[in-house]
Amino acid sequence: MSFSIVTTNWFRVSLPLLLLTFIAFGMNNVINLTYANLGVVSTLPFVLFAITIVLANAFKQSRIAMVATALLVSYWVIQERLQSPLSSGTTILELSLLAALLPIALLFVYSFKDSSLFTRAFGLYLFKLSVLVLWCHLILTYFYEGGFENINETFLYVIPEISKLPFILVVYLSAMVLLFAIFVLSRNSIIDVVLYSAALLSALTFVFFHVTYISSTMFSLAGILLLVYLLSASYELAFLDTLTEIPGRLALESDLKHLGSKFTIAMVDIDHFKSFNDTYGHDTGDDVLKLVAAKLQQVGGRAKVYRYGGEEFTVLFKGRDADYARDHLELLRASIENYDMVLRNQDARPKNDKVGSKKRGVAKQLDHVNVTISIGVADSSESKRVTEVIKAADNALYKAKKGGRNQVCIA
Repeated sequence: MSFSIVTTNWFRVSLPLLLLTFIAFGMNNVINLTYANLGVVSTLPFVLFAITIVLANAFKQSRIAMVATALLVSYWVIQERLQSPLSSGTTILELSLLAALLPIALLFVYSFKDSSLFTRAFGLYLFKLSVLVLWCHLILTYFYEGGFENINETFLYVIPEISKLPFILVVYLSAMVLLFAIFVLSRNSIIDVVLYSAALLSALTFVFFHVTYISSTMFSLAGILLLVYLLSASYELAFLDTLTEIPGRLALESDLKHLGSKFTIAMVDIDHFKSFNDTYGHDTGDDVLKLVAAKLQQVGGRAKVYRYGGEEFTVLFKGRDADYARDHLELLRASIENYDMVLRNQDARPKNDKVGSKKRGVAKQLDHVNVTISIGVADSSESKRVTEVIKAADNALYKAKKGGRNQVCIA
């Protein structure tokens, strides 16, 4: 999209780090501000997480709500249980348990899909959190009876120059943050970014727990980022075509406003799609749309691809003319034409996964089909007005259809 820089993986990894850098340089001001508004600041994370959970339900982003819930519970534990010196009682053990289990609670989120909160999945996540809390309660209750009096000299060994947190947990938290960062760099989905930010900010809270007001500062920032990512997720849903998972009509209209003075627009249409849909069914028709969308994303020339509507797609070449685009579009057309799409007998499919796993690989193929596309291309050499270029590309597409289909036609 026109502002796609903010959705790149490197920007998403860097943003929390940049914010933390600003906070680090102004930490004294943050401490003074927090001290002057202690009641408000200490309550702010609870408010932010609660708002996130409510909005996540409205946007059907239950996994973000799960992260907010885990952070809310963690912050409550910090405020209610960990406000005494780390050397007193079981405070260091409780902090260590929280630091060890929160990343695991965050990893649990990957085992679910997004939905509303009033579902079995969200209830199951709450149950998992409850089990972790109960396990911690049992450890704390029977701590001394279990013969762990010397745990501070072994497992909870601390290197004061690094952190008040046990050194083994510092290494563990660093590894978990790195793992979540790798997920962002490799997959770059919203939930990856959410989990990375939550893991990073909570890890810093635990490692630098001795810093005044660190928990309210880091968890407030986590709450703010959760809200930002939640709105970003809802935005992506609005601009992304859910079937093909490529940008849709709204994204196209947004990017058409930022094309510059030189550009090429190609309109792509799947040949005979309606008759294909009627013959093989809408499910297979959806598979064809997904196939064409996947192939379109492989087009060269740094082009951007959108689903225009129905079986029609749009390809934008920014800063390029039609002659440049033609070669890439011809390769695209040929790759789709030569791709054998295998249709399987839907009526013969097994009724359950167990039977299906036994028959997998031996099912009889019903048919092979080859899908073709027609492409109309126009550039800005005749007119700089986007609407006129699109109209010219549409006219070229019509000529391609009338000329026998499965071809690229330049306006």
